[in-house]
Formats: sequence, structure tokens, C-alpha cells
Amino acid sequence: MFTDVASEMLYPVMPIYLKSIGFSIVLIGVLEGFAEATAGLSKGYFGKWSDNMGRRLPFVQIGYAFSAISKPMMAMLIYPLWIFFARAIDRLGKGIRTGARDAMLSDEATTQTKGTIFGFHRSLDTFGAVIGPLSALAFLYFYPGHYKTLFYIALIPGVLAIGFTFFIKDKSPIPKESRIKTSFFDFIRYWKTSPSQYRKLVIGLLLFTLVNSSDVFLLLKLKEAGLSDMATIGTYVFYNLIYAAFAYPLGIIADRFGLKNVFLFGLALFAIVYFGMAFNKNLYLFFVLFFLYGVYAAATEGISKAWISNITDKKDTATAIGTFTGFQSICTMIASSLTGFLWFKFGAPITFIMTALITLAVIFYISTTQFPRINSALLHIEPLEEEKKNI
Repeated sequence: MFTDVASEMLYPVMPIYLKSIGFSIVLIGVLEGFAEATAGLSKGYFGKWSDNMGRRLPFVQIGYAFSAISKPMMAMLIYPLWIFFARAIDRLGKGIRTGARDAMLSDEATTQTKGTIFGFHRSLDTFGAVIGPLSALAFLYFYPGHYKTLFYIALIPGVLAIGFTFFIKDKSPIPKESRIKTSFFDFIRYWKTSPSQYRKLVIGLLLFTLVNSSDVFLLLKLKEAGLSDMATIGTYVFYNLIYAAFAYPLGIIADRFGLKNVFLFGLALFAIVYFGMAFNKNLYLFFVLFFLYGVYAAATEGISKAWISNITDKKDTATAIGTFTGFQSICTMIASSLTGFLWFKFGAPITFIMTALITLAVIFYISTTQFPRINSALLHIEPLEEEKKNI
């Protein structure tokens, strides 16, 4: 939550700040593409490294530390190479921590509570995405144009995030003799040896990711429809608030009625939103669509990771999630590029309709594919005696 406060505090002002120090639109696009590639390519590697070491906490702490120190670095110097380096540090931090953090969450759950645990994580994470932009808007209202100061202020919640990790204890590490070295492409090798149900699921998730472009395009649609800058940012905050409010209860519902069912419900909402964006011209209806969009995110983001952790071997959890999120980052870059091209060539309505139609195809694929759990001996099911102790 605190790390997201720090990151989302800068989200609304990042393009403005970069333009103010001489970055062109093209250079901003290259910077963000480079940053996302850094995060994407590193997630699988560090996830595999965490599994090989049998440790989670060091990766989590280093990852959050990198993200925290990158914020003031952006304000210290304005040379393009330095800015690229600072953004790379930020995204590398995300790559280092993602697999290990999600594996740690999985380790604290049983197969019956994965949706609840990951839903709670998404709720607090996204609540930070509400506090961050609101804090930035409040600061800039009183101190307009003080962008550099905002980057220094963002260090505070980043440090608080690191501080909280010192209250966490890592699980017992794997014995030293069982640890093996990690090469950069080990996570790609994992894809070849992973359970077939994992590959089937990830193929469906990545196909959806290829049409799930950046939220910037939805915000651009709002601007096209005539909303002011403040109303557009307010709508984005509203979306995050709905996401945060629904992620935890939908996680609980998913544990009761099935992760697959709730995930498909989320994809159906996504298709409705994009069909609505293609045809809607009513300003008030946009808020309804963003409400549904927030519920969609709550029903899919954490649920997908919970689902993956339930159909893979416990000892490979960080690798499995890191591999998926790594490929997901790359597919997201491709999705945004394709959406931008389609928008330029055919316009927003055709782009949104195509996105919705492909999403319906993904819903059909996932709903008709079986994803059995792996052998229960490999899953994270706590022994009966341990459960009695916990009760």
C-alpha cells in the first residue's frame, strides 16, 4: 500500500514533469517502454532465483528499497541518461520483488483461502493508488509547479513500506545443499517443464493481455468526450477506489464459488465496458462504465495469481508467477502499441469493439478448458495437525 502511494503520487505528474525538463513525447514513450521491459524481463529471473534459494523476504525488501530510492533520484538530476537509470531502478525493484512477494502471500494461505489472501493484497495495493493521486493533487493545489518537491516527498511512504517488511519473518529456507545457481533464462526453461494446466491457463491470460492495453486509452476516451483534466483524474481515482473496495470481498467469493468463475465474471465485465466505451456518448454513463471497470480489475488481478499458485508446485510458486507476470509485461507493451495503431488507423470505436470481441473469445477458451489441480501432495495444503494447532 505505501509503495503504491509513493508510485501513484507521481503517476499524474510524471508526463508533465518529464516535459518540463525537456523530454519529448517520443522520448517519454521510449522511457516508459524501456522501464516496463526492465520490469518484465526481470520478474521471471528473480522469481526463479527466489525459488532456488528458498528465500522470499530479501527479495521483497531489496525490491521495495529500489523503488523507494528511485523517486528522489528522478529529481536530483535531469540528464536523460540519469532519468533512464532512475526509472530502470524503480522497475527493477518491481521485478525483484513481484515473484517472491506473491509466493510469500501464497505460503500464508491454503488452497481454500488463496482468493481471500490475494484479494486482500490487491485491496490495500489499490487503496494506495487512491491515496497517492489525491495527495499529489492536494500538494499541487497549494504548491503548483513544485514537481521536484513531490518526488522527494514520495520517498516518505517508500521508506515506510520498507520499514514494515522488518516485521515479517521468512519461512525456513531450503537447506543449503539443495540450492542451485540461477541463470537468466531459467524461467523460460520452466515454461517447458511446467504443468500442462499452467501453460493452458497462462496462454489464455496472455491472449487477453494482448488486447488489455494501458488505461491511458480509456482516459483519452474521456478527454475526447469532453471531460476536463480534473474530472478525468477524478474518474481514474474513482476507478481505483472501486477496485480497492471490491478486491477483498471478491477474493472471498472466489474461494467459495471458484476462482475460475469469478475470473470469467471479471472478463465479461471487461467486454461490457469496452463495448460501452465504443458506443457511449453520455458523460454520466462513463462513470458507470468505470465502476464496472473497477469491479472487473478486482475480479481478475489477484484472482489470476491465486489461481496460478493453486495449479503449480509450491516450490515453484515464485517462478510460476514471475514467469507469467514477466510475459504479461511484454504483452502489455505490445497491446498498447497495437491499440495506439488501431486507434490511429480506424478510430476509437473500432479499436474498443475489437478488444471486446477478442475478450469474448478468451472467455470461451477459458470456460471450455479444464484446469485440474496438480497432485495434492505438491499443493500448499497444511497438515491436519497443523490446522488443529492453528484453530
